[in-house]
Amino acid sequence: MANNGNNGNNGNAKNVDVLVVGAGPAGLMAAQTACDAGYSVHVCDTMPSVGRKFLLAGKGGLNLTHSEGFDTFVGRYGARRAIMADVLQDFDASAVRAWAHGLGVETFVGSSGRVFPKDMKAAPLLRNWLQRLRHPPGGVAVQFHMRHRWNSWGDAGDTGIPALHFETPHGAVQIRARAVVLALGGGSWARLGSDGAWVPLLAQRGVALAPLVPANCGFDVAHGWSEFFASKFAGQPFKSVAIAFVTSTGQTFRRKGEFVATATGVEGSLVYAASSLLRDDIARTGSATFHLDLLPDMDARRVLDAVSHPRGSRSLSSHLKSRLHLDGIKMAILHELLPKEALHNPAQLAVAIKAVPIALCAPRPLDEAISTAGGVCFEALDPSLMLQQLPGVFCAGEMLDWEAPTGGYLLTACLSTGRRAGQGVLDYLKSR
Repeated sequence: MANNGNNGNNGNAKNVDVLVVGAGPAGLMAAQTACDAGYSVHVCDTMPSVGRKFLLAGKGGLNLTHSEGFDTFVGRYGARRAIMADVLQDFDASAVRAWAHGLGVETFVGSSGRVFPKDMKAAPLLRNWLQRLRHPPGGVAVQFHMRHRWNSWGDAGDTGIPALHFETPHGAVQIRARAVVLALGGGSWARLGSDGAWVPLLAQRGVALAPLVPANCGFDVAHGWSEFFASKFAGQPFKSVAIAFVTSTGQTFRRKGEFVATATGVEGSLVYAASSLLRDDIARTGSATFHLDLLPDMDARRVLDAVSHPRGSRSLSSHLKSRLHLDGIKMAILHELLPKEALHNPAQLAVAIKAVPIALCAPRPLDEAISTAGGVCFEALDPSLMLQQLPGVFCAGEMLDWEAPTGGYLLTACLSTGRRAGQGVLDYLKSR
């Protein structure tokens, strides 16, 4: 079954069964699926080691997946809900946990419903995974080729699939495969390998692509923060707050949580959860404004009563700290965004405490985003994630046109699409 020989007399050309380009979770899962079936698999990646972004994502605790019900889970994929539900049926959150357990990594469900390895770390899971791929039980070891950057297509050979040309430290390499899986990531964190350089390579083959845009990203505030606010409060969190937002098309968002002020705007989990709506509204209208509730567990009447209470000789800051426990960055944002007359008008101040308007003018650059939206359109793929323009070439992971919030949904989708593409490879090779 395996064909690892060189092509003719050219020592820089190889023929292989399955070629996977991209050594992130999607690519590794596709490789595992083909390897488990007995095929020879070669994995190429531009980085010097495997799973760079995966390891970074797990630095503060690897969020594998989420324990919520399937219908709620697939709803996190927004416009791609139906397509992702089909893919996730084959490899859902329970399957992700079972897969991790099969690699000797026990998991637990946190208070938020998120699922983590018991030791919270990404490195042991990746280490065990690579051990299995390099020493599969009864299979053919996966071969890894690092510092291999895909830069062009070659001609189609006997397989009908174009060869792929790679730039390596040792010169140009051509690899021809019986089946190819592209799992090249999105366009964020270029220093970890996801630089979107594959976009023109697929565009030149007529593959339908949606532009790559930031997802789970921060935003710049309109007109910027004052020098005082930026210097004193950048990096500080807004805790126990809520944000509400109504898009120009009438979609609504409201959620409690926390986020962080940056030197130019806002970022963090609560902002990321609304980022697709905010980003798309900025694209439509040029700006987006969300309303920040500084005291989401206190109703507006109680806030007004507290603000209206006589404060005697106390300063406004002392009064609000005493009556409402507002201080620090929460007090600072009121001074930053409200005119002086509103600060000293109890009715206006009470309204602002429950709904401070924060105007945003732009998402942060693509390379800073946690993930990206856009990429290979599902309409360009068959149900096995094979490109209709290039039979035998499959796509998986973040390079596909879906997006989801943080919380385990990103990694689960990468693993499940990798699994689907890998199974597609098996079906394709069997049909040949």
